[in-house]
Amino acid sequence: MKPIIVIPTYNERGNITKLIPALFSQGISGLEIIVVDDNSPDGTAHEVEILRAKYPVHIIKRLRKLGLGSAYITGFKKALALGADYIFEMDADFSHDPNDVQRFLSALDQADLVIGSRRIPGSKIIGWNIWRHCTSWAAMGFSRIFLKLKTHDVTAGFRAYRRQVLETIDLDTIKSNGYAFQEETLFRVERLNLRVAEIPVTFFDRKIGKSKLSGKDIMEFFKVMLRLRRGL
Repeated sequence: MKPIIVIPTYNERGNITKLIPALFSQGISGLEIIVVDDNSPDGTAHEVEILRAKYPVHIIKRLRKLGLGSAYITGFKKALALGADYIFEMDADFSHDPNDVQRFLSALDQADLVIGSRRIPGSKIIGWNIWRHCTSWAAMGFSRIFLKLKTHDVTAGFRAYRRQVLETIDLDTIKSNGYAFQEETLFRVERLNLRVAEIPVTFFDRKIGKSKLSGKDIMEFFKVMLRLRRGL
């Protein structure tokens, strides 16, 4: 089986140079990585090019910052074209632990989508202040109730899909481009009655760089929730 991890980047030079070696140090057979870089001014893409000489890494260079959702869709399509059996989405900032990847692969034996959950027993969040906790709970609670989602951590960005899932949900019709991308893809998966498994993870707040969440992303979140509820 061939696993591919898709990692979107924008100004992640200090993280990506450590993350890629850490992922390959896990000894996972057939692992490849796709980095989707939105023209990072800090030279992230250049660092990835250097790492390509040592590791099976692909890089997609985009001309400008085009959004998280479109970055994942671009990466997912590339992974499918490369013949991936399992496709991961993962942040570049070490908020997602590279040591968890093998656990995801094991869980995929009996699931179509595996989510690294911060909201089930055994999970933990390190480094958040009270405001981050409150806004996270509010977003998750609202989307779970409004869209009748069964999954606990609907905003989680550490996920692994079987290729058949991404082929089935029709990536070309996904419209959300910011952080609401996570809810929209999960909504489609649950609506198709595919198997979703949550495994507990420890989520670490980023130590290098800044969060990419913007006011535009928050506005889009509510628009996407309304659109999905209406079935548009």
